[in-house]
Amino acid sequence: MNTSWRNQAACQGLDPTVFYPSPDDDVEAEPAKGVCSTCSVREACLEHALAVREKDGVWGGCTERERRRIIRQRRRTA
Repeated sequence: MNTSWRNQAACQGLDPTVFYPSPDDDVEAEPAKGVCSTCSVREACLEHALAVREKDGVWGGCTERERRRIIRQRRRTA
């Protein structure tokens, strides 16, 4: 899997704990989502997290709960 997009991520060099809030705490996830909203590789990051089934953290601007929802929606439309 190509992960060269990581070099262009807006989160490069930031404190990783920002991207790992308490599970299912949408308020704590907001700072990470704010970084993701400005990121030019947000979609690649999200697709990576969906493909490898990342269990924790905010990836591509989505929490684990949001990623599970996306996966369910994709299964229904497939």
